[in-house]
Amino acid sequence: MIDFAPDPALYPFGSRWFDSSAGRVHYIDEGTGPAIVFCHGSPTWSFLYRHVVKGLRGRYRCVAVDYLGFGPSERPAGFGYTIAEHTAVVGELIDHLRLDDFVLMGQDWGGPVGLGAAVTRADRVRGVVLGNTAFWPVEQPANLAFSVILSSRPLRRRILEQNLLVEKFLLGRAGPRLTPAEADHYRRVQPTKEARRGLAVMPGEIRAARPLLEGLARDVPAHLGSKPALAVWGMRDVVFRPKACLPRIRSAFTALEVVELPRAGHFVQEDAPDRIVAAIAERFRH
Repeated sequence: MIDFAPDPALYPFGSRWFDSSAGRVHYIDEGTGPAIVFCHGSPTWSFLYRHVVKGLRGRYRCVAVDYLGFGPSERPAGFGYTIAEHTAVVGELIDHLRLDDFVLMGQDWGGPVGLGAAVTRADRVRGVVLGNTAFWPVEQPANLAFSVILSSRPLRRRILEQNLLVEKFLLGRAGPRLTPAEADHYRRVQPTKEARRGLAVMPGEIRAARPLLEGLARDVPAHLGSKPALAVWGMRDVVFRPKACLPRIRSAFTALEVVELPRAGHFVQEDAPDRIVAAIAERFRH
């Protein structure tokens, strides 16, 4: 386990633990009311959702999970850290908590992970929220080049030894504005080479998870396409560009509302949490 305790002034939530079939998973479970399950991407953890959870927990039950290899969750030996494996563990947590009539929110890899768990539990899903993600095979040359380059031996070594994904892509010049203490919360949950093994797998999954993504491209419209859906989109994102992604999402959901976040980049939960809170509360009023 990671020797890290979040600052309650920044992350004012009680830590909970679930012994999944693959390892011990950290999550938070805040508030009462209809449940919303929040799935993060890479290289983040549930800390990414802190403002959103604080804004919604007075009206909703907010469950935010940390995948194995991320946040305070375990880094188990023998775990492959693939999207398929993360999906299975999130599904186990949903079943363990006996969640029903829940809303699923996913951003970045949290889209495929959360949707993968949701499509096999579609009768228990109330709705879907997506923020800057894709649940189909990515074809853009820049994204594929990123996958190839970051999966190479030299760059994989930099991810493991220098925490490259966190330092450059999250905390770098193009990332969200964070205080030093907030940035420290992203660094300290990936403190060692061994702790970063899960991060190092993610770039290669852009190509390796293609069969899973091909399945989601079929299954999401078929099983979730009629559910109430919301897209909260950072319009300055260069990873999941609006012109490439939003038409695909519009075609998958028949009851979709889109909230464009003109000043937000990839990490929409950091850039525009209040807009996301308001959009979710409006879309899923109870």
